[in-house]
Amino acid sequence: MSRFASSRRVLQHPSFSRPTLPRFSTRPIVSPIAATRSMSSIRNNASSIANKRLSTINSWMSRPNAQMSTAAATAGGGSGAEAAAEVLTVKNGGVREVVLNRPKKLNALNLNMIELMLPEIQAWEKSDLAKIILLKSCGGKGFCAGGDVKTVVDLAAEGKHADALKFFEVEYQLDHLIGTLKTPYVAVMDGITMGGGVGLSVHAPFRIATENTLFAMPETGIGFLPEVGGSFFLPRLDGQLGIYLGLTGKRLKGTDAFYAGIATHYVPSSRLPALESRLAEIDEPTYDKINTAIEEFAAEMDQEAPFSLAGSTREAIDRCFKFDTVEEIVDALQKEDSEWAKETLKLMGNVSPTSLKVTLQQLRTGANLTLGECFKMEYRLVQKFLEEHDFTEGVNATLDKPRRKAEWKPVEVADVKLSEIKKDYFDASDKKPLQLISENDYDKYPHGKYMLPSEQDIQNVVTGEAPGVGNYALSRDEVVEYFINDRKGKQGVKSKVLDVLARKTQAIKNDESNSLKWIY
Repeated sequence: MSRFASSRRVLQHPSFSRPTLPRFSTRPIVSPIAATRSMSSIRNNASSIANKRLSTINSWMSRPNAQMSTAAATAGGGSGAEAAAEVLTVKNGGVREVVLNRPKKLNALNLNMIELMLPEIQAWEKSDLAKIILLKSCGGKGFCAGGDVKTVVDLAAEGKHADALKFFEVEYQLDHLIGTLKTPYVAVMDGITMGGGVGLSVHAPFRIATENTLFAMPETGIGFLPEVGGSFFLPRLDGQLGIYLGLTGKRLKGTDAFYAGIATHYVPSSRLPALESRLAEIDEPTYDKINTAIEEFAAEMDQEAPFSLAGSTREAIDRCFKFDTVEEIVDALQKEDSEWAKETLKLMGNVSPTSLKVTLQQLRTGANLTLGECFKMEYRLVQKFLEEHDFTEGVNATLDKPRRKAEWKPVEVADVKLSEIKKDYFDASDKKPLQLISENDYDKYPHGKYMLPSEQDIQNVVTGEAPGVGNYALSRDEVVEYFINDRKGKQGVKSKVLDVLARKTQAIKNDESNSLKWIY
C-alpha cells in the first residue's frame, strides 16, 4: 500500500469515467464551484451560531438564580440526616439530580453510595416525569476521586473475597446501566475524576469537564487495572492515546480531558448553575436539545489552554504505544530523545509490572468487545487481582503515612511472562460470572456526534468516506469549516481538526486548491 492515500479530487478530463472510483459510485460528483458556494454558506452559518451562542450566555448569566444551584444549596444546608447522607437526590423540573455528598473523602465511592444510586436511577429510567438524569458532587475538590479500595483489599486480606467482590459487582452493574440508559444522562465532572468517578461519567452521552477537572486512571500505580469500563473507552480514544493513559495513569486537566475525548463539553464552573436551570426548562428534552443547551454555556476554547498532548507529543504517543508488548513500548520510549519520554518512562517504572502486562492485554482485547463484554472481562480479572500480592501492596503503600514505595512481585517487567498472564488472567474460566442489569449493549458509543470529531471522523472527510462530502478532495480550511458546520459551531472543533490535519495529512502536489491527502 502506498504511504499516502490517493487524491480524491475529481479531474475534468475526457478519459475520466465513473467506474474508476467504484468506492464513490453512490455519491454525487461535486464541482469546485458548488463546493465554494457550500463553504461560503458554512462560514456564514458558523458565524451566526457563534453570535447566537454569546447572546444566550449573556441572557442566562444575568438571571438572579444564575449563581446558585438548587442541588448545591440542598447539599450544603439540609437537615442533619440529609447532610449525613452520602448521596442526595433532587428534583429540578424534569431533571433528576444525583449529588455525591462525601466531600471529606473527595466523594470516593463506597458500596453504600452505589446501592443508593442504583435503584434511584432504575426508577427514573422507568418514569415519564424524569426527562434528564444529572450527576454532580456537592462541591470541594473531588467530583469522585475513585472507589473505596482500602475496604476492598482489607476484606480480601481477611479471606472475605465474596464481600470484597460485591463492591465491584454492583459498581459495574451501575456503570453499565448508566452507559445504556434511554433517559439522557449528564455527568458534571467538576473536580477530581478518577477510578470509580470515571465509571460514573465516561460512558454517559454528555460529560462536562470544567477548569477544576483532574482526570486519571491511576490503577497501575496501586497494582490494579483501569477497570470501570476502561477496557471499552480507552482503546476507543484516538490512536494510542488510551493505551498511554491506561498504562501510565497520566493526569489530565479539564481542557485536556475535553480534547482527548474523555469529556464531551468544557464549561466554566461559574456557568454550571445557570446551565442546570437551562436544562430544567427544556420542553420535552431530546439529546439534540440537551447538547445545544450545554454548548450554549461552553467555554470559548480559543481563550483556554491548548491540548497538552497535541502535535509532536501525540505523534510520539502513537509511535511508542502502538506495540502489543510492554517491552517493545519501553524500548521505543528509550529511543525517544524528549522530556515527555523521560517522564513517561518514570511513570511506568513506578507502577506494578504485572499491572502493566495485564492492562495492555486488557485494552487490546477490549477494543473488539462490547461494553457489557468489557465489564464481564474486568470482573473476571478483578477476581484474580484480589488473590494476588500487588493490589493489596499497592493500596497499602499508597495510604501509609508517610507514603512508601510499593514492593512489587515480580519486580521487573521481564519477569512477568505474557504467556502466563494470558493463561492465568484471560483464558481462565469465570469463577463467578458478572450478571448485568441492563440487556442493552453496543460496541461503539451511540452518541459520538456530541463530542469533538474523532481522528477517524476527520480521516473519513479527508478521504471522501464521510456521507455528503462528495467526490473531491478538500483543502485544510474546507475540512475545518465542514466540521464547524457538522458540529453546529461546537467550541474546540477548529483546534482539534487543525492538530489532526497537521499530523496526518499532506498537500497534494501541483494542486492549486491546496487539497489534502491522508498519511497512513
